[in-house]
Amino acid sequence: MGTVVRNLIIANVAVFLTQMLLERGTGSWALTFGLVPALFWKGWIFQAVTYMFLHSQSNFFHLFFNMFALWMFGRTLEAYWGSRKFLTYYFVCGIGAGFTNALVTPFSPIPIVGASGAIFGLLLAFGMSFPNQMIMLLFPPIPMKAKYFVIIFGAIELFMAMSGSNRGVAHFAHLGGMLFGFLYLKKDLWWYKFRRWNDMQKTKKKMKVVWDRDKEKEKLQKEIDDLLDKINRIGIDKLSSEEIKRLKQASAKLKEWENMQ
Repeated sequence: MGTVVRNLIIANVAVFLTQMLLERGTGSWALTFGLVPALFWKGWIFQAVTYMFLHSQSNFFHLFFNMFALWMFGRTLEAYWGSRKFLTYYFVCGIGAGFTNALVTPFSPIPIVGASGAIFGLLLAFGMSFPNQMIMLLFPPIPMKAKYFVIIFGAIELFMAMSGSNRGVAHFAHLGGMLFGFLYLKKDLWWYKFRRWNDMQKTKKKMKVVWDRDKEKEKLQKEIDDLLDKINRIGIDKLSSEEIKRLKQASAKLKEWENMQ
């Protein structure tokens, strides 16, 4: 087990035990440190972080399954990515999950607690990083590939969120954790595509400048040739002052562009 996963589990368990000793079922911690959308939009932005370390005191399995999933999937991802990237990803998913829930229910006075949003982000990352890894569902105990596991859980959460069933669970927070996790994992690819598109636009602009300059050079060369032909026919003395001036300007401009190449 990696350092970050171990420390996250210790922190969550420590907060849970502290709640049991000090809060004594009053729910005061949830209202202050849980994510209350109505308070979040009034400036209590710290709740987007603190809510991840609180869990329901009336449901020990809320903490147990979150920590089990953190251990099960997090240790592999931390070893695969390294501790810094894993910790960053964990908080991106957790904060993104809280933000999503606050966005969907902006006036709700009901706090959400738990690391589930970040955990669903880990599920997504595991499924994308190791899509063919076989894992075992707990209930019922069915083995399946990680990519199908993620798709099934994502579909279930989407159905639950849209149907409004199981109202005691913040399904939009779970979906938000997966969404922000996906955006984080794809950010490098999208940044690469943006830079490539930007470079293509710059290349097109340069090509247009070169094209316009070549067309202007052709125009100047034709004008010079016409004036030289006229000189050959009637002599330079017959040219008007404006034509002589234009011949000098066109010749100077053409020479300037040739020196630039």
